[in-house]
Formats: sequence, structure tokens, C-alpha cells
Amino acid sequence: MSLTIAIVGLGFLILVHEAGHFFASLAVGLRPRKFYVGFPPALVKTRRNGIEYGIGMIPLGGFVSIPGMHRPIAHDVDRRFDAAVAEAPALSGPVDRVKRLVEDDDFRATLEALDELEHAIREHELSANATARAEKGLGELRDALGPEAYWKAATWKRLVAIAAGPAANILLALVIYTLLFTMVGGPPSRVIAAVADDSPAESVGLRAGDRIVAVGGDPVSGEELGQRVLESEGRPLVLTVVRGGREVELPPVAPALTDDGYRLGIVREGTGLSLPDAAWRSVEITGIVTREIVKAIGGLFTGQGRENVASPIGIAQASSDAIDQGKEQFLWVLGLISLSLALLNLLPLLPLDGGHILFTLIEGARGRFVKREVYERVSVVGLAIVLLLFFVGLSNDIGRLS
Repeated sequence: MSLTIAIVGLGFLILVHEAGHFFASLAVGLRPRKFYVGFPPALVKTRRNGIEYGIGMIPLGGFVSIPGMHRPIAHDVDRRFDAAVAEAPALSGPVDRVKRLVEDDDFRATLEALDELEHAIREHELSANATARAEKGLGELRDALGPEAYWKAATWKRLVAIAAGPAANILLALVIYTLLFTMVGGPPSRVIAAVADDSPAESVGLRAGDRIVAVGGDPVSGEELGQRVLESEGRPLVLTVVRGGREVELPPVAPALTDDGYRLGIVREGTGLSLPDAAWRSVEITGIVTREIVKAIGGLFTGQGRENVASPIGIAQASSDAIDQGKEQFLWVLGLISLSLALLNLLPLLPLDGGHILFTLIEGARGRFVKREVYERVSVVGLAIVLLLFFVGLSNDIGRLS
């Protein structure tokens, strides 16, 4: 059950990321074509205002289709219509005309040629596969040449649409940490939440729900209680607790020495911060965690920290373990994964969001578009790096699970 919750949590983080792209694209007028909860093929779908909404058969994350991510080239025409031309050679003329117009950047005439090509395709009996590929090609080319195409949008609009995905994950992390700190961010309480097995606390009969009010007869606060235990150096302490509305003095108990100092073996209930304090603390901790994640990612390029890389399998397992330790630990890990997802996507590598941001800035500064061939070559390198990280993480996970 814990593993199922962990997988759903990871899928939710991906869905939030895609939702960031979707709503930001709508806000700047880019009009996405599809928005799915889960991945296609669709279990159910509906169309509203030109956008297809659906629930995908693969119930993890989400999917957004933004029209015209790249400037069309002749290769796009070959890729989508080669099967139709192979089955109906008479279509080679209309297809070649579309290719020439695309190469000449005569996009208005290209749209007219696409209408003629569509009419010609309907006059021939093609296989289901060739028909589907041709229809997809017609739709993609019209989207890429239309006024709502991503590549034709102003630089700031493209930046907003792409950066909104990682930004949504960062915002979610802030919300998660704010919620966490309203639960456990305050000073420690005096109420026992759990007692460790075979611990000094268990030996004298401390129970979950007890409230420690005095040590050696002296009243103590939550912070003072921890200090008295740490400073005991193993000397026996006499604890007074409130149990069932009555004060009970327990037998002397000697704290045990651990790696963290002297401890009784108790877990105390947390106290939360106020909402404003929790929100500010979430900003501080997000900054600290972000700095550490950036350092860890940077270390990978110098050969350090390889053992810390995890694949989705390891991430799901870590989330599952956190669930077993309580909702607070799960929220902490969920926020950490959300931040990691955002920062990984901001790496300046195609096809990651950071790569699209980098190329958008370059094109904005140059005042002209980068050739599609450059996009494709850089994407191959970026994809190779991402796959390398995945396999490193997978090998680490297999080793840990073994």
C-alpha cells in the first residue's frame, strides 16, 4: 500500500509540472491542443474550446501538447507522408510542393498546399496506418504554421510557457514545506509520541501519550527536557509525567549514549509554527535544499556523488519508506522530490525545459531562429546524458535493493 501511495505521489508531481506548462501557455495565448491526466491512449476524453481533455490509460503524471514547438522543415513532410506516397505514388506531386514551400518559408502558400494535399489524400484508398500518419502530419504542419505556434511566439511568452513547469514544482515544494512546518516546525513538546523498543524509556514504563512535566522535581519545558537529557552524561534522571490526568513519578532512568549524544529513546510530538512563520521557514529551507541539490548535480560532472543518483524505482522506494515513518517524513521527501524534479528540468540540456529556455534566450538575442539540425543534434547529446543518469540511478537502485 505504501508503495502505491508513493507511486501516485510521484505521478502527482509530474502532473503538477505539466499543469504548470498548460495553464501558463493558456495565459500567454499559446492554446495547447491536449491536456491529459495520465498518458495516452485515452480512456475518456472530451473537447472544449479547441482543447482535448482526457484521462490516459497510463495513470502516472500528465501530458500537454503545445502546437508548433519547432519551425517546420522539409524532413517533417517526408516523415509523415512517406507511407502515403509509397501506397499512392500520385501523391508525390502535392507532397513535393508542400516540401518546396516549407523550404522557401512561404508559409501562407504552404497552408493552401496542405489543403490541396488533404483533398488528394481523400481521393486515394490508403491503409489505416498511412491514413493516420498523413492526418497527423496535416495537423502538425497546420499547428506549426498557425498563429498560435510556440516557435512563432514572442520570446517572453515562450519563456513563461516553458519555465512554468519547473516553477510549478518549486511552488508545490513551498506549499508542502509550509504545511509541514505548521505541523512540526515549532519547538519540541513534552508529550511522548512513541517509545523505542529496548530503550531506557521503555525500561521505566514511559508510554506514548505521557507528558513529562518535571526532571528531578524541577519543572521543564520541551526544549529544557532535551537539554537535561543531553547534559546528564548518563546519570540517572527522575521523570515526573502526567498520565490520565494524574502526576506519576517514574523510577530513575539512565540515558543511553548514542551517536547523537545521550538519549532516552523517545519520540516527542511536534508543535507547529504559525502560518506566516511556516511560510517563511519553507522559503528558507527551500533555498537550503536547492543549494545542496545544485551542488550534488554539479558534483556529478566532476565524478562525485554518483552513488546518490536514483532512478524512479529508487525514488518510489524512498517515498514508500518515508510513508512507513509517518506523514511528516513523507511530506518532507515529497517536497524534496518536487524540488529535484524542477532543478533537473532546468539543466540547460535539450529536450529538458532548461534546454528550451537556453535556446529561446539565444534566439531572442540573435533575432533569428537556430537551425532545426542544431536542435536535433543538441537533443541527441542531452538525451544521452539523461539516459546515462537514468542507468546510473537504476544500477544504484538495483544494488541497494539487492
